Amino acid sequence: MRYNSTNFGHSCPTAEIRCFVNRFRRSNFMAAAIASDAMDSVPLDIAAVLNALPEPVFVLDAQDRFLYVNLACEQFFRSSSATLIDRPLSDFLQEDSTVFSLITQARSSHSSVSEYGLTIETQRIGSHFVSIDASAIAETPGQVVVSIQERSIARKIDHQLSHRNAARSVSAMGAMLAHEIKNPLSGIKGAAQLLEGVVENPGDRELTNLICEEADRIVSLVGHMESFSDDRPIERGSVNIHEVLEHVRRIAQSGFGRNVRFFEIYDPSLPPVLGNRDLLIQALLNLVKNAAEAVPDQGGEIHIGTRFLQGVRLAVRGGGDRVDLPLMVSVRDNGGGIPEDIQLRLFDPFVTTKTSGKGLGLALVAKVVDSHGGVIEFDSEPGRTEFRIMLPLAPMRNKRS
Repeated sequence: MRYNSTNFGHSCPTAEIRCFVNRFRRSNFMAAAIASDAMDSVPLDIAAVLNALPEPVFVLDAQDRFLYVNLACEQFFRSSSATLIDRPLSDFLQEDSTVFSLITQARSSHSSVSEYGLTIETQRIGSHFVSIDASAIAETPGQVVVSIQERSIARKIDHQLSHRNAARSVSAMGAMLAHEIKNPLSGIKGAAQLLEGVVENPGDRELTNLICEEADRIVSLVGHMESFSDDRPIERGSVNIHEVLEHVRRIAQSGFGRNVRFFEIYDPSLPPVLGNRDLLIQALLNLVKNAAEAVPDQGGEIHIGTRFLQGVRLAVRGGGDRVDLPLMVSVRDNGGGIPEDIQLRLFDPFVTTKTSGKGLGLALVAKVVDSHGGVIEFDSEPGRTEFRIMLPLAPMRNKRS
């Protein structure tokens, strides 16, 4: 019999139920472990247990066809259980994927195998940086249970505080610079303009002009920093994130990204984001501009995508409540990657790899994401850098963007 997320809890033999629960105990699924201990005395809905997990879980037969998928697996493969059941895994993943070798190894060794830090990427499901566990089911030879954990999810908690602290340090620095530097610069420029009117030597006049130009440049820089010091709550409403991304792409293709190939992988069913349209455009435009500057002159590619994430909950800024951040926006390029020595400080102000860069673009992005109560993260290696932003849903009662 084939098991899907609707009939698994009622039709699967008890031995196989216990087998699944035991497999998940190894992955620290405590709810399943507790249920296993109480199985003999308390009715257990295995489908409900597995569907409650945020990680994709599926079972394959000896021919690598789907026997069972949980709800997270349906979302991962962007297909319903009715579509997946009885279909071969090769219809959804490339046959040379490391996933198949792990499954074969687990099946042949009658044991469990794990692989950390894999990238799974197809046109259908997009790109995922994951860890995979594959375990042979002893009671039913040939069958293998596979669980997938997105590595980025595990790192969100670690990165959230550092990115928000970076945004707040920029805010404090902006206020300090505006107060301590702007006024003295006005005096310096005024004195230079007075000197320019009385000096006769052309070389001296050139120096006074240089002083004025540099004073103006620093005032402009401080003006940019002032925008970081505003900690007032932003005005947020229902925003169609795809309209924002289309706007950003048009700007890029008409200017700095005219020689770059753009690819869009959107989930058209996504509901609106709770956000500020102008600030989201500003942040995403910074990410796309950085990507366009990182890609090679020939063959440069930027992939922009959206998808729905299940089970991402993080603390609201300034409070103890937790909110869902199910909407993910990604910007990926095929540039040279971010040097490892600056990755931990990437969202700090004045950190840049560009010879002419100010190092404020990603700091601004971090502040905008923080003001939305969201999270930003990234993965980078030569030939592939991806930034991901997680954002909250707009309230259902407010559907106008």
